[in-house]
Amino acid sequence: MATKITIIGAGSVGATIAYTLSLETLATEILLIDINEKKANGEALDIVQSTAFRDPISVTSGDYADAKGSNIVIITSGMGRKPGMTRLDLAKTNVSIMRDIAGKIAPVCPYAKYIIVSNPVDILTYVFMKESGIPESQIIGSGTQLDSARLRHLIADECGVSSKNVHAYVFGEHGDSSFVPWSVAHVAGVPVAEYYKTYAKNKDAEFDPDRIIDTVRKSGGVIIADKGATFYAIAVSVVKLCRMILSSENSVTTISTMMHGEYGLRDVCVSVSCLVGPNGVEKKIILPLTDEELGKLKASAAVMHQMVEHIYGEDKQ
Repeated sequence: MATKITIIGAGSVGATIAYTLSLETLATEILLIDINEKKANGEALDIVQSTAFRDPISVTSGDYADAKGSNIVIITSGMGRKPGMTRLDLAKTNVSIMRDIAGKIAPVCPYAKYIIVSNPVDILTYVFMKESGIPESQIIGSGTQLDSARLRHLIADECGVSSKNVHAYVFGEHGDSSFVPWSVAHVAGVPVAEYYKTYAKNKDAEFDPDRIIDTVRKSGGVIIADKGATFYAIAVSVVKLCRMILSSENSVTTISTMMHGEYGLRDVCVSVSCLVGPNGVEKKIILPLTDEELGKLKASAAVMHQMVEHIYGEDKQ
């Protein structure tokens, strides 16, 4: 069956997602859209030439009208955070870009599933939901899926097991207020702290929850400082979301989506465990958080609320 995936934004992240998709069998057609048409065309041409070694696949560049019939639309457009720029400054700039994109793509692809990757992802997921008119179930913020993958990789490496044996999640904002609900985290059915104490490969790597979440939060910044941007891991993360959407069954992952009373939260997008599948976001999986963990989730949501109020409050002035 023909499957079309459109990627809006042909920068490092968007182009790497397109290339990673071209190595898979998920899509028969990949479309790149960017305000810099030459960049999008160059990336598409470079990628499609690499597909000579696989079964035929279409990789092209184009405009919003060309996105018609897309099964999935991935949005990566936006400005990166520059030195001295606050998260609110970044949000204001990228909110303007997201509003423009929403107005152009939603009428063309009303039935597509949307994956929001641009940062700050929780705010931009919220804005796209409010501005596009697309049903919320069709909109997935990449959220803390990558953070959770980084968390599992770190735990797996220190415990000497496969990441597939680690079940742990990062909740809340994709940012500084994120946290790990350790009460529901385990390695092969064993609580993480106990596994570290009893079975860990690296005996010097003691279980220190603050150290672990701090490492997860800072890892993206370390990569950016060293090489200028992160794009390989997020590309694989987004392709995994595509695979969930195009599969026949639902999978559980942490994504950013609108809260409607879950955990006592409303009118805010943060990451929690959700079922994702062919129909998009099926439902949220409500985990039995401790009072402390619930407090951290509410505190993270409050940070997002404040940013949304700044953005939409200024619109009303």
